[in-house]
Amino acid sequence: MLDQLARQIEALLVATDEPLGLQRICEITGCGIQSAEQALSRITAELVAGGHAMEIAGLAGGYRIVTDPGLGDVVSQLFQGKRPSRLSRAALETLAVVAYRQPVTRAQMEAVRGVNSDSAVRTLMERGLIRIAGRHETPGRPLLYGTTDLFLEYFGLNSIEDLPRMDEIDELLRLSAEDLEKAAAEAGEGDLFES
Repeated sequence: MLDQLARQIEALLVATDEPLGLQRICEITGCGIQSAEQALSRITAELVAGGHAMEIAGLAGGYRIVTDPGLGDVVSQLFQGKRPSRLSRAALETLAVVAYRQPVTRAQMEAVRGVNSDSAVRTLMERGLIRIAGRHETPGRPLLYGTTDLFLEYFGLNSIEDLPRMDEIDELLRLSAEDLEKAAAEAGEGDLFES
């Protein structure tokens, strides 16, 4: 059974539509960081022990209650027919450059991609995935771009340091689809690819 603080924190996590940081939890509940962390651990243990369809995820430097990833198939049916608009290949490339090289200027993005990035930058700004992070100390003082908390939340990251390292990506690209299937089966992740 959860104590009063854990119940309050659980209520906050259910009510919020964005990750809630420890500092904010403490401000609202009047508790200390250590008490909040202990309460989060108790909530997590209760959810696991009770076999609930929810879990607490660390996202974008905060916490949020999310559905169990193992129930993704049934949850996706709720949104069937409501296709989220996808990012173009150019926008994804630009987002990757910003994520891995931030803070980065538009000229630096274009140097990596080899093409103009104006449209992709505009799209990413409109969707809240990147932001202006300052100005570069060079002639003309071009804008610097970085990722946002929404980027972290969207990709299920707690911080930018959680991005896969480039050597990990290179290794994954070297693996064949068959190797990936075998690795997933061994890890109990199920099928990565549809038959």
